[in-house]
Amino acid sequence: MKSHSSFPEKVLIIGSGIGGLSTAIILAKLGFDITVLEKNPKPGGLMRSYTRDGIECAVGVHYLGSLAQGQVLRKFFDYLGVTAAIPVTRMGQNGIIDRYIFDSSGNHPATFDLPPGMDAFEENLKQTFPAEQKKIAAIVDPIRKAAAQLHALDLLYSTGNDFSLLDQSRPLGEILDHLKCSPGLRSVLAVPASWIGVPLHDCPVYYHNMALASYVSSSWRLNRSGSDMADVLAARLKELGGEIITGAEVSQIHVRSRVVTGLQLTSGDRLTAAAVIGAVHPKIVLKMLPPQGAIRPSYRQRITGLEDTHGIFSVHARIDGDTHPEISHNIFKIETDRDGNVQDLRFYQIRKSEREGINLLSILTSGKNELWVPWENARSGRRGNDYLEAKERHALQLVREAEELFGSFKGLKILDAYTPLTIRDWVNSPGGSAYGVLRSSSQILATALLNRTSVKGLYLAGQNVMAPGIIGTIMGSFSTVKLILGADDFRKVIRL
Repeated sequence: MKSHSSFPEKVLIIGSGIGGLSTAIILAKLGFDITVLEKNPKPGGLMRSYTRDGIECAVGVHYLGSLAQGQVLRKFFDYLGVTAAIPVTRMGQNGIIDRYIFDSSGNHPATFDLPPGMDAFEENLKQTFPAEQKKIAAIVDPIRKAAAQLHALDLLYSTGNDFSLLDQSRPLGEILDHLKCSPGLRSVLAVPASWIGVPLHDCPVYYHNMALASYVSSSWRLNRSGSDMADVLAARLKELGGEIITGAEVSQIHVRSRVVTGLQLTSGDRLTAAAVIGAVHPKIVLKMLPPQGAIRPSYRQRITGLEDTHGIFSVHARIDGDTHPEISHNIFKIETDRDGNVQDLRFYQIRKSEREGINLLSILTSGKNELWVPWENARSGRRGNDYLEAKERHALQLVREAEELFGSFKGLKILDAYTPLTIRDWVNSPGGSAYGVLRSSSQILATALLNRTSVKGLYLAGQNVMAPGIIGTIMGSFSTVKLILGADDFRKVIRL
């Protein structure tokens, strides 16, 4: 496709997470000369799982939404050419995708099951909260519309401007207040906001509804590991002629008269290109730019002032597979306040491992940044025994809490735990933020035009462009390609 002389011949992409690799594949399909630079030994970012005791421990891919025929992620994977190579199993065969288990404050039901399908979801809500039928109908109708927009790719092919979603930026918490929803109903609806790291009172209804719609439409688990998914995407890029250079940390992006000319690695090597895409956090891209003259001061100030989502703490432990069989749905243990707002939660999975007779228990929860302050100035691998002991104590506490739900774990061995500091150092996420820039109502304007860098040839990709999660990140990749090609050419050549 690449026929216009205004298009860059060579594109350098910083970061090989799902955003970097998907952007690279799209551009490589269109005939661009693509090189992806990854500071770590292997590509994949948070897709890449790691192995302990011969068991793959997931990091950023725990389940996927909307992979059924005609749904948004299936359209993305089909276009990228990776669908057949990423085997998955559909969740919800027992009628449950997620089970929410609430604390005992008495303001909400003990449990709520998130089922597959919008009709089943609405029915579950009405059965659980029979006195709030009209309120539920008013809440679910926009979620249905969000699902239709999501699968039709309305946002991607829209001819509107970047502010087209501002009319849907009202916080969901404010809408629920207006409807006078009970704390129980509020607590159930608050959980999807936590998936994208935004508190309910500041979560734009659009992002909440899109996140919820994506999983209710259909949910899936990888049959293999996140590393396999990363390898599939990397292999697809190489098949298309793209190159991935690992162990290549970028130190500077070169700019002359607000035009990108290339970049420099910490090794001292220089690479020239007419376009650079930063598939890392915008604050990291900012640090790579010259301190003066490259970008407008207002843009630098806006990026510097962005609030990010919280970090996460995760535990992986091996348990006896016969005593603790695989659970086909996810489990959330949720702490709420008296008004139904989520204060904290625990995410649990019990899945089969690669080893016969051994299953894997995974726990994710809030990062508790205050616990890791003593080591925040040290890098991974250099934090000492005190840090390791603190991680182990916190991990053991979370495992003991899990035993209150699942019973005493036979054959328990904690394999690993990671903190927000781990994520910070691994994928260059400021503060160890799990979901990047906070997509809140209060900073909707600050995040609306992140890709308008004012530097010709400099673009962003990754979860910070549009929304977090696999769908939001790949949607952002297509959005970046749209910016490079122009809306008219994009609509002509990108057929999803």
